[in-house]
Amino acid sequence: MESSHDTAGLAPARKTPRHVRRPDVNQQIKKLSVIIPCYNEAATIAVILDKVTDVELMHHIEKEIIVVNDCSKDDTDLMIREYLEDNPQAPIRYICKEVNQGKGAAVHTGMAAATGDYIIIQDADLEYDPREYNIMLAPILSGDADIVYGSRFMGGNPHRVLFFWHTLGNKMLTFFSNLFTNMHLTDAHTCYKVIPTSITHQMSLKEQRFAFDAELNVKISSLPGLRVYEVGISYYGRTFAEGKKIRFRDALRSVFCILKYSLASPAPRLQSQPEEVGK
Repeated sequence: MESSHDTAGLAPARKTPRHVRRPDVNQQIKKLSVIIPCYNEAATIAVILDKVTDVELMHHIEKEIIVVNDCSKDDTDLMIREYLEDNPQAPIRYICKEVNQGKGAAVHTGMAAATGDYIIIQDADLEYDPREYNIMLAPILSGDADIVYGSRFMGGNPHRVLFFWHTLGNKMLTFFSNLFTNMHLTDAHTCYKVIPTSITHQMSLKEQRFAFDAELNVKISSLPGLRVYEVGISYYGRTFAEGKKIRFRDALRSVFCILKYSLASPAPRLQSQPEEVGK
């Protein structure tokens, strides 16, 4: 039996206008640089390297894995070297810093070494799932986004139930960040961000510890015309007893950095002139 669907009166499906889409963007993304900063992660570093190595990216995008060991005091260095010896085919570049400088400094080092078209930051503690890289890449490959954030506070993916005050603190920091960046992120301090390498190589980033995210958000918002998207991701958080390192003082530093870099960067916040058809 045939059936018909009456579409009269229904609003047409919303699509991004052709003149603001970027055709064949997937052909321009040949390589994704995965930056893994680590400090005292001997228990998990080999597991996360397995997970990242095993991920198959859509459109046959190549992976470059950059591990930056921030002068760990445990057996992280030994575990990485053993992994490289056991997996010589893995596309891993290993950088071992001689002095501990902080997560932000480790990310700076990884960004400077990246040769891919885009970078994504991957913590070594198993809180974020590398199998979701393709979810992060999809808005870019479709031509809709320039930068994509992975939000722990949206979507239907698994989220470990942890501390109320920690969650509240994250949301307050996000609100404060949005207030000064004019973005409406749900998770401003997420680890997962996919950013064009051409942008990260031009940025002058200074924060060496956890406030790195606060500075990065302000400086992204200062670049006119960027299309920033969020997608929901899963979050397998850990407790302080399990090795979580961020502390209350890091939140205070983030607040200070939001103010500091916002006042120092009076550029328009994600504003752009509409493109003309055919341009």
